[in-house]
Amino acid sequence: MTGRTWWRRSVKALHQISAIAGGGGLAACLVIGLTANAASQSEFIGARQAIAAIARFVLVPSLAVVLVTGLLAIAATRAYHDAGWAWVKALLGLSVFEATLLTVGASVRQAELAAAAADPGLLASLLHSERNTLWLLLALSVANVVLAVWRPRLTVKIR
Repeated sequence: MTGRTWWRRSVKALHQISAIAGGGGLAACLVIGLTANAASQSEFIGARQAIAAIARFVLVPSLAVVLVTGLLAIAATRAYHDAGWAWVKALLGLSVFEATLLTVGASVRQAELAAAAADPGLLASLLHSERNTLWLLLALSVANVVLAVWRPRLTVKIR
């Protein structure tokens, strides 16, 4: 195996392993969010700390690696330069990364939820919004996998 082949396969494997970790991190945050008891302040704080730890140590780093390795793959592979699916996948990946930072990665979000714990209606609304966003992020992650496997023709021919 040549050095170039080894490098390409290593980046691809790192991309796929990181995508699995990112999807798992999103799913874990969603499960914790769905099962946490917001009525018990200590349980709620523990759940928020678990989500923050998953976001900090698993979710954000894995999605960053997915984004960087995906962009490296596009840059290194001529066939991807004109492949519409690769650019859609890159844009979706960037969107997932940014939305993840805004949803579960931001410390401001944690402070906002802790402050809302005194108002059950506001807290329920914020948690519902967060769950919906996590479902959307999971759906976009699945769409990225489908694009990578299916590789539809998404090119526009200009005459």
